[in-house]
Amino acid sequence: MKPSPHPLITLVSPGVRAANNGNWHTAWRWSRFLADGHHVDLGQAWAPGQSSPQCLIALHARRSAASLASYAEAFPGRPAVLVLTGTDLYRDLPDDATAQRSLDVASHIVVLQEAALDDVPRGHRAKCRVIYQSARSLAPGTPRRTTFDVVLVGHLRDEKDPLTPMRAIVRLPADSRVRLIHIGAALDDALGNAARDLDARRWASRARYRWLGARPHAETRRRIRDARLMVISSRMEGGANVIVEAVTAGVPVLASRIPGNVGMLGRDYEGYFALGDDADLAHLFERASADAAFLAMLCKQCAARAHLFAPARERDAVRLLANEVFATRAGPTCGVATS
Repeated sequence: MKPSPHPLITLVSPGVRAANNGNWHTAWRWSRFLADGHHVDLGQAWAPGQSSPQCLIALHARRSAASLASYAEAFPGRPAVLVLTGTDLYRDLPDDATAQRSLDVASHIVVLQEAALDDVPRGHRAKCRVIYQSARSLAPGTPRRTTFDVVLVGHLRDEKDPLTPMRAIVRLPADSRVRLIHIGAALDDALGNAARDLDARRWASRARYRWLGARPHAETRRRIRDARLMVISSRMEGGANVIVEAVTAGVPVLASRIPGNVGMLGRDYEGYFALGDDADLAHLFERASADAAFLAMLCKQCAARAHLFAPARERDAVRLLANEVFATRAGPTCGVATS
């Protein structure tokens, strides 16, 4: 049988479709981008005997470490791309030898926003490039007139710090128009109970907080589009998909001031609040709902970043990476390339 002219790429991600999380969406988009000119296997892990790919792309240094190590042992000299997606970069790499070993094994490293380069160990930065994630643009939504809706998207777990926006909403004055719409599954029982209790609470006979649980991706995007603001309160992010999805829907963002968010929105963005500071966030909620000029400025600043998150830009960067991987085989890239 004549061999296929298209090389096989195995793409592994700890996220699965059912989890509906950022890692899954990144892996799914990349698999579609690479399908033009390559065969792509998409799964949670790779082990010897499964296949014989010409390249392995692995998301998350610690959780995909076994796949990377097995691949390097089975196919020494073949390229392996490591995508640093968040908790591995900001939590694991400083102290976890398994995650650190993944950096050594990788021939190429991808980070998802520009500030992440500062946290890659200096000896590995020559292998790095930045590839921003993307989402298709949406037409303007139809926000409610009776309330000023802010959407919070993220599963309830400690890294996402959902309690800060929940505490912030309680701080608002009785006549506030702000309503927080929270989308995400309870991955922590205590946080789920807190969300359930707050959802049952009423201010002047109406809800100021609604917890919708996990929702399909299409519905989540619609709810982002129809909101006035999106809030991301995370303790750590590699390059949050929800920021991309808000900005490409024309919805401005309030974000915790952490490197992953600053790398997405820019150092001079005016919509940051101090990590864990519910009073600071409550002030921004009220200011955005009452000050049209402030809200317009956030919209303008987000719109100025929207070109970074265009699907064609991400597609071209991913395909360029693949072309360079196969052109150089196991050789690293020369210097830091920002897509």
